[in-house]
Amino acid sequence: MPYLSRVVDQELAEALETSGAVLLEGPKACGKTQTALQSAASSVQFDVDKAARDSAAIDPSLILEGPTPRLLDEWQRAPEIWDGVRRAVDERQTPGQFILTGSAVPSDESSRHTGAMRILRLVMRPMTLMESGDGSGGVSFEGIANGDSVRAPDAGTTVRDIARMVVRGGWPGNLDLNDVRAMRQLRGYMGEIARTDLRQAEGIRRDPQSILRLMRSLARNAGTPASASAIARDVNGADGLMKSETVSGMMAGLSRLMVVEDLPAWAPSIRSRTRLRGSAVRHFVDPSLAVAAVGADASRLLSDPEWFGFLFEGLVLRDIRVFSQLLGAQTYHYRDESGLEADIVVEFADGRWIAIEVKLGHSQIDQAATNLKHLRDRVDTKTTGEAVALMVVTATGSAYTRADGVHVIPAGALVQ
Repeated sequence: MPYLSRVVDQELAEALETSGAVLLEGPKACGKTQTALQSAASSVQFDVDKAARDSAAIDPSLILEGPTPRLLDEWQRAPEIWDGVRRAVDERQTPGQFILTGSAVPSDESSRHTGAMRILRLVMRPMTLMESGDGSGGVSFEGIANGDSVRAPDAGTTVRDIARMVVRGGWPGNLDLNDVRAMRQLRGYMGEIARTDLRQAEGIRRDPQSILRLMRSLARNAGTPASASAIARDVNGADGLMKSETVSGMMAGLSRLMVVEDLPAWAPSIRSRTRLRGSAVRHFVDPSLAVAAVGADASRLLSDPEWFGFLFEGLVLRDIRVFSQLLGAQTYHYRDESGLEADIVVEFADGRWIAIEVKLGHSQIDQAATNLKHLRDRVDTKTTGEAVALMVVTATGSAYTRADGVHVIPAGALVQ
């Protein structure tokens, strides 16, 4: 199928104009290779080319010769290439020499230079709803950040449609598959992580069934601040013998594989003495992986609205993270001891911020808007920065700005 444009295309083009090398990292099958090939003049694919891996081990400079930008695909399969790229960038003193792609963040061995000021890192995630063709568009996230009002018609998307989008996920290879085949692909994806990928990332042989139990536990706790110890207890069950350190190690490995991507807590200055909650919220990089981990389908989501709501939150977070990254912003969540919360907070480099609540049902919009306004009033803007927007993201309906200034936006309407 033809290449579908991605938000990260712009980031990659800009990075190649300023940096000697760009590292494009993301989970397997999110489309890194195809995206990189749009900008590359030549390429080497280390995951399929054993001769290239052997050459890199002997003399990395041999592999680096070729038209630029030169793509070094799945570079972590030939880790010797990293220092070779760094040296080549120093010698050539010209931007746009290399694109490296990788599906796992390698450990930082003391012998490997960090690549600072030479290799620029970009994170790539699965497709947003607009990128995959499931979104209707009409509301620019960048426009919201600049203070624009919001207006877009109802595209006719149903809650059942959203459930299917959650189950299928933003994986380019699933776009032409029916629901059953897409689910089969994702379950196979999770099986490969348990059997092979985590062992390669960690260098430790793990029991695949233990890894699958861990991923099922993370799926059941998606969208919650479940502690590592609580996850370990859930994985172990009544008579489990797995140590908490083992579970924590596997969770770290899944993070390095970019399978899970937890959402850290936001710590603004608060006008009151209210204490903030500092626990991260558990999320997969794409909510479809949570569905696959427990072997569920769209009907299961529709019969379990609470879990469906958490996974819909993960879908919105995936898209917001893509949009925010291009704008140089960071994503967080907010929770305090009074029970006040915001599912997503986007903080820009200048201190401005956007608070977002994610709700499946329209009956929850009023309360969500009230919570967001309370949060805005609680934050000390003298030290934290101003709120530029408050948003309630829904599953269905039209996009509009309420009389109190809170935006109500269906997930499919959001574009960069």
